[in-house]
Amino acid sequence: MQDLLLLSKNTPIAKIMSGAVEPIIPARLPLFLQRTGNAQAWLESRAIDGHRTNSRLLKRALRLEAKDDLSTVLAVNAAMITDNYWVKPLEDETLRCEDVRFQVNRFDKLALTGDVNSFDQPPSRTPELTNIGSFEKCWRLENGQWWMVKAGKPEELFSELLAYRIGKLLGLNMAEYATAGDFIKSRDFTDDARVDFEPAIGIIGDQSDYVKIYETLRGLDTSIASQYVRMCYFDGLIYNMDRHENNFGVLRDSDTGEILSLAPLYDHNIALIARGYPNRAPDDLLIRDFAALIHHVGKPIYVRRLTERELLNLIKSIPFEPPVTDVVSEPREFIARYLLQRQAALADRCQGLVRFERPSVHDQTCAAYGVPDGGRGQGLI
Repeated sequence: MQDLLLLSKNTPIAKIMSGAVEPIIPARLPLFLQRTGNAQAWLESRAIDGHRTNSRLLKRALRLEAKDDLSTVLAVNAAMITDNYWVKPLEDETLRCEDVRFQVNRFDKLALTGDVNSFDQPPSRTPELTNIGSFEKCWRLENGQWWMVKAGKPEELFSELLAYRIGKLLGLNMAEYATAGDFIKSRDFTDDARVDFEPAIGIIGDQSDYVKIYETLRGLDTSIASQYVRMCYFDGLIYNMDRHENNFGVLRDSDTGEILSLAPLYDHNIALIARGYPNRAPDDLLIRDFAALIHHVGKPIYVRRLTERELLNLIKSIPFEPPVTDVVSEPREFIARYLLQRQAALADRCQGLVRFERPSVHDQTCAAYGVPDGGRGQGLI
């Protein structure tokens, strides 16, 4: 690897010399580098998933000579939409942040759908080379705001949009989702990197144990740990099988490196019915893991009790059609009943530590978890 200068905005924060990190401002380093010091792994983690079909088309259209992950990210100075980190050759004294930030994206259709009409245009800087994740997607600029547009099967898009609306009803801090024709879109919750988003892998590694993650986060910030508990309840409720260290994280002040909060919750397209209709009553790994977590914490979580009527209203508002099968002839009613079953199962497993209350008990939860000022804006009820 060539020697590089790592910057946040226009501030040099480290040198990368023969792959080794030499901090200049240690507190401003990406959390992954603070934890591991592995510059190549951090850079490669910012690359578009090479297994995506449209990723291969995109690299071909951009005339990339080398298509490995490291070369891919360096082609755009490792810049991303959602943070202010980037790199340049150590000897380069002229390139600035303003030169590498993305202003347009002419390859959005190619990245999203493999659009034949955008394959043959001249190469230009595109945020698609650092648009990570396994689903076909793209960044699209609408009225000065970046939106992530994602493709998927109807049941995946249905599940993602419904999860967002359930989360909002529960008062959780959710990334904003909306329909986009046959696709779904999510607004960039960093507002073009006014804050930095960093995935949880920078803090917890590839850990998946709820209790160990909670303890790590509690050592960092008790408010973030409490937000994590609520995220785990939500995952148990909506049967989100795919929460991992790269699809949740924290927001940081890009000027100081201070960790501000858990990031808004996103990426729920492998939840609910995305992988089919469950054929048994819920008592699964997600419910048992949450029960183990809340018993470890030893403090009650106060949540809104969802009713059949409001769930049906939410479900009926989703424009994507859940599939009808030989077993499930009325899918929207089935989904409402299944969510109520999961809500009840979580309460039963947690033996009084899940308490169903109305939003008026917001401050009780905040007091129980030590969140200052009533936790306003923290997604607590």
